[in-house]
Amino acid sequence: MAQGTAERVSLEASDNFVYQRSRLAYVEAAKIVSGRVLEIGTGTGYGVDIIAPNVAEFVTLDKFRSSCVDSLPSNVRFIEAKVPPLPFEDETFDYVVSFQVIEHIKRDRLFVEEVMRVLRPGGKFIVSTPNRSMSLTRNPWHVREYTDEELLGLLSKFSSVEQLGVAGNERVWDYYRHNAESVRRIMRFDVLRMQWWLPRWVLQIPYDIMNRLNRRKLHSQNRELTESIEMNDYKLQDVDKDCFDLFYVATK
Repeated sequence: MAQGTAERVSLEASDNFVYQRSRLAYVEAAKIVSGRVLEIGTGTGYGVDIIAPNVAEFVTLDKFRSSCVDSLPSNVRFIEAKVPPLPFEDETFDYVVSFQVIEHIKRDRLFVEEVMRVLRPGGKFIVSTPNRSMSLTRNPWHVREYTDEELLGLLSKFSSVEQLGVAGNERVWDYYRHNAESVRRIMRFDVLRMQWWLPRWVLQIPYDIMNRLNRRKLHSQNRELTESIEMNDYKLQDVDKDCFDLFYVATK
């Protein structure tokens, strides 16, 4: 995932639909984690202040250095690295959290094996990723997306997996329907269905530009709806095809 793209959720008002959903993952994880915690995928760093107060040590890792790491709490350490593999000894962490990252990882099975390796016995891996059944179009920044069963299969070596999903209320669905209609209007020009057969790298920049323009257009057309969405408009529930994200808790 490139730095500065729409894949890195910002505090821009047009990102609010995605930002509030992403923030929920951190808030729910903060209810679970303790001890020594690793985050894979710092992003813009908005999760640090949510997780750090609840743990003894928080190590957050990303392949890009964000300005947020220049003023971290005393129990937080940032590491700049590409993964996999993970630059840690075996059985180092009580929890590993990784939100909206695994879909960008080419070697996803090795990624999961590395998470298992650095977790202590009984440790938990908390992971979120887009639910493929809810995607409106191909996202060329994603190597792949997962159905609920595919993600469960990827985590099959863990002793147990709690399968949850991020669902939204009617306000969230109202925005989603507006977005779906806007995307449909854009994609009607792709008569050759190029999004499905062109290499990902060819599509990434055009996709990012169109995605950003579309979010801003939706915001300008319906500012009240876009800005009214709050984190509490989302919730965790048992996973189903209508969940926006998969949110799984896997125990080693």
